[in-house]
Amino acid sequence: MASRPEMREDDESGFCKFFRSLPQKSDDTVRIFDRGDYYSAHGDDARFIADSVYRTTAVIRKLGREPGLESVTMTTMVFRSFLRDALFRLSKRIEIWQSTGKRMDWKMVKQASPGNLQDLEDDLGGHIENSPIILAVKVSAKASEARNVGVCFADASVRELGVTEFLDNDLYSNFESLLIQLGVKECLIQADGNKKDVELNKLRTIADNCGCAVAERGVADFGTKDIEQDLPRLLKDEGAAGVLPQTDLKLAMGAAACLIKYLGVMSDSSNFGQYQLYQHDLTQYMKLDAAALKALNLMPGPRDGAKNMSLYGLLNHCKTPTGSRLLSQWLKQPLMNLAEIERRQQLVEAFVNDTELRQTMQEEHLRSIPDLYRLAKKFQRKAANLEDVVRAYQVIIRLPGFLESFDAVMDEQYKDPLDAEYTSKLRQYATAFVGLQDMVETTVDLEALDNHEFIIKPEFDEALRTIRKRLDRLKREMESEHMKAGDDLNQDTEKKLFLENHKVHGWCFRLTRNEAGCIRQKKQYQEISTQKNGVYFTTPALLEKRREFDQLSENYNRTQSGLVNEVVAVASSYVPVIEKLAAVLAHLDVIVAFAHVSVHAPTSYTRPKMHTRGTGNTVLKEARHPCLEMQDDISFITNDVSLVRNESEFLIITGPNMGGKSTYIRQIGVIALMAQIGCFVPASEAELTIFDCILARVGASDSQIKGVSTFMAEMLETANILKSATKESLIIIDELGRGTSTYDGFGLAWAISEYIVKEIGAFALFATHFHELTALAKTYPQVENLHVVAHISEGTTETESGVQTKREVTLLYKVEPGFSDQSFGIHVAELVRFPQKVINMAKRKADELEDFAGKHEAGFVQASKADVEEGSKLLKEMLARWKEEVESQGLTRKQQVERMRELVRENQALQANEFFKGIQAL
Repeated sequence: MASRPEMREDDESGFCKFFRSLPQKSDDTVRIFDRGDYYSAHGDDARFIADSVYRTTAVIRKLGREPGLESVTMTTMVFRSFLRDALFRLSKRIEIWQSTGKRMDWKMVKQASPGNLQDLEDDLGGHIENSPIILAVKVSAKASEARNVGVCFADASVRELGVTEFLDNDLYSNFESLLIQLGVKECLIQADGNKKDVELNKLRTIADNCGCAVAERGVADFGTKDIEQDLPRLLKDEGAAGVLPQTDLKLAMGAAACLIKYLGVMSDSSNFGQYQLYQHDLTQYMKLDAAALKALNLMPGPRDGAKNMSLYGLLNHCKTPTGSRLLSQWLKQPLMNLAEIERRQQLVEAFVNDTELRQTMQEEHLRSIPDLYRLAKKFQRKAANLEDVVRAYQVIIRLPGFLESFDAVMDEQYKDPLDAEYTSKLRQYATAFVGLQDMVETTVDLEALDNHEFIIKPEFDEALRTIRKRLDRLKREMESEHMKAGDDLNQDTEKKLFLENHKVHGWCFRLTRNEAGCIRQKKQYQEISTQKNGVYFTTPALLEKRREFDQLSENYNRTQSGLVNEVVAVASSYVPVIEKLAAVLAHLDVIVAFAHVSVHAPTSYTRPKMHTRGTGNTVLKEARHPCLEMQDDISFITNDVSLVRNESEFLIITGPNMGGKSTYIRQIGVIALMAQIGCFVPASEAELTIFDCILARVGASDSQIKGVSTFMAEMLETANILKSATKESLIIIDELGRGTSTYDGFGLAWAISEYIVKEIGAFALFATHFHELTALAKTYPQVENLHVVAHISEGTTETESGVQTKREVTLLYKVEPGFSDQSFGIHVAELVRFPQKVINMAKRKADELEDFAGKHEAGFVQASKADVEEGSKLLKEMLARWKEEVESQGLTRKQQVERMRELVRENQALQANEFFKGIQAL
């Protein structure tokens, strides 16, 4: 906390008055004031930052007279860290205010939200993991169950608008899939003044479940009145706007109007004629919902410590930021086209089989590629400088290395696919960049890069040449000072005493911290600062030369600025090629990462055989869960999977708690998804059909904070499955019917299972503790029972109360045909060391219930219909005779019971009846 800046405000009461006069902001917006070398926040925002950043209110200072304005300060580093947390984790909006220089005159200079980071990209640095997609949605709810949904979306930093319109059900499952597919970070929804519009509330809830920030916009923002004029001005081909089929999508156009207004696109004339409009096809990718995303652990969660806990973490061996972003996109957009899947698989196979090619790409070529999309954006925004031109040049000169590696591939089987996807495109781009390469080599001083200087060659201009000579002379004089100081301090000028151009202090000396004591007693050496890597200091002679050097450098930069602007302008014209190159290298990066993971897994992955949609079976040999097998100290037990049409479409898996049921069913979902993104899969053999969606109902999904019980959340997820699933879907259900009575829960589980089997016909896996559910297999031949195996051994232990029998349960994590007729909940309680008295009571009560249920079944289940009818008749006759005797003879209560017993003993036919035997047993 000592390094936190002091709050400096000359006119505190004036600032307080100004701050309180600012317009009202929304609760999810944080206002930050840029004060030059530090940042401040005030009021509610100060308390929020104190809690979320500093974790203490002790950092809050009061400005002005009582009650005072609560204020907090942040260094630039803390501010940037806060930005990342606020935008990416907390889904906040940010406003940055800056002083105009006049007294109490501040204006908002930057603003950002989770879906629009353009203003703050430089402050966020390289921490934008995914392209932030922002989406506007407009809905036309009909009286029937179907709804029309129109959306428009964009990556605010790329000049493209995507639109689509589609029919949806009352749960908006298609809309949810679209949010997942696109990785939307912010969702614009029509404002509802009284918050009573059921449809808008549903959209808000879905966006919230998908991790989107929700921004409400007025109804007028969704009007299509202006879009007909605005769109032609934005699009590259003005004439096309009127005839584009997309403009017939009225709801999507309303959403587009809102999005364009929210992003302020029309206020920047540099956007005119730069945008492209395209129509997104929801059906080209597998549909995933938020529940499936969570069940399959696709993306890292806030609590995931280890990298391999999520599929993204496991597969992300990408070497470039663009590759990592593309991987994230592919995971949410599994392919549905067999030819495209097989094209990716073949490329992965090429890198799996060619170790040298794979390693060269990863370790030599891809590692040195910067974030080309961010670089292109800087040129687009006219924010690029000479350093950015040099970075583009450094990528260009690496392209021959890529081409050389691809040309060395000898296997004809892979040469054509590699050539089509990479080599021919890279060769084309390398040719396109020749002009840029020549310009940089002619104009930029590439030798100065060693000193991190980005300058135009001095030979290019007479004035530059003169300044450069003086700079070189000064550099030699400073090196002479360096040698002099080394002799005076008796320090090695190569290993201990360094001459460095520090980014803050300019040219100065640095001594390692161990040796720094030698300057303390000598007045001519002035300490500047102490840092981790040593102590920085200077001398009067060096300080003078450094000042002259800085002044000359400034002159050099001023003199060359016109030339630099010209060079940057020429480089900016290459943005389309840079973006195309970025796309090809990102694709290459992900494919190579897939190959790396496939080879380096504990057991190598295999290429799956894929069947077209609606055909073929899903059969896996020795399948594994890719994330779990990577955990430390785990020896993963493999299992086979067989989903065969008309034979084993619906698998019911029973068995003990912690026996591996959940892992088994989830790994099938993960493997299906991996196969459809083109990756190899963790199995020794694999054939899979292409699924149109993976629908999951797993885990407790408690949402009590939002007022939704465990059972309600479970029912909502299941309703979504029943309304969304088709014959080509994969359904995964892990427990169902918990949170209500056993009978209700079982009834629902049975009805849902039967509906999936009879009406939907999808491949499905159902892990359950309702052992009675296994009876479905008797009625439906496509239902198969499986169970996870547990070995039970009986033993005895001595306790204070005597010798007790103890069951030892060993979980084998093996899945075999048939069903398990018992659960092991009490065993799990023993494993976590419940008090022995509680365990004993639990066993006693479980046994009592089992006895009761057993007797109940013995009486009623084993009796035939004829026995029940005959027994009921005999029993009625006997009871009628007993009642007549009781009333006529006036028998006492004791005599009534005794007479009943006599009548039963006398009635041989009744005693022989199976139904009556059951009643007696109770």
